[in-house]
Amino acid sequence: MLSVSLKKRLGELDVEASFGRQGPGVTALFGPSGAGKTSLVNMLAGLLTPDYGRVVLEGRVLFDSHAKINLPPQRRRVGYVFQEGRLFPHLSVKGNLAYGQRLAPPESRWASWEQVVELLGLEGLLERRPAKLSGGEKQRVAIGRALLASPRLLLLDEPLASLDAQRKDEVLGYLSNLTRHLAIPVIYVSHQPGEILRLADSVVRVESGRVRGVDDLEGFRRLLDSWPKERLWLS
Repeated sequence: MLSVSLKKRLGELDVEASFGRQGPGVTALFGPSGAGKTSLVNMLAGLLTPDYGRVVLEGRVLFDSHAKINLPPQRRRVGYVFQEGRLFPHLSVKGNLAYGQRLAPPESRWASWEQVVELLGLEGLLERRPAKLSGGEKQRVAIGRALLASPRLLLLDEPLASLDAQRKDEVLGYLSNLTRHLAIPVIYVSHQPGEILRLADSVVRVESGRVRGVDDLEGFRRLLDSWPKERLWLS
């Protein structure tokens, strides 16, 4: 279970959001660039401190402004995949994956090395360095590294934004297969409706820092059908 209620003033933008997730599945944060989506996931990860609010994950309080609780990122058990993979260039793919696995205490590990490598198609990449990988391969490794840390929540912040159409489709295929096997909640940030329709099962619509609605996938699809094309922020 994930419960989020947060407020943060960022320059001229007031970011305020309340939403939740019961059990595993993919919740998309959808909205235009500058809407506050990345700020929200940074607050969930502990990289940005809210002014007010509360975040609870599986009954564990990660942040509570009233109780003055603010767990640091390394204690939150939250996996984060950024727009760029941010792999360690001096380590092989195997070394990057092993780094993620070392972040999880042995007694709390749920992610299997073999399963993650198989689901993300990394078998033939293990000895390569990041400089020898395509953009799509780097993102698959970054996702694998995050999963091998056995997080209780996975954050994906526009992980396809820097990829060309072919690589996007490739990584989407792996993500679609992967998320069906995960027993944890996933937050997927995007302004691309096609990605959300392929991956998510619920959608939190964010504009100008505020949540404008929460939809299931069919409700989101109907909403898209009613919008003019210029409203979809397509790139």
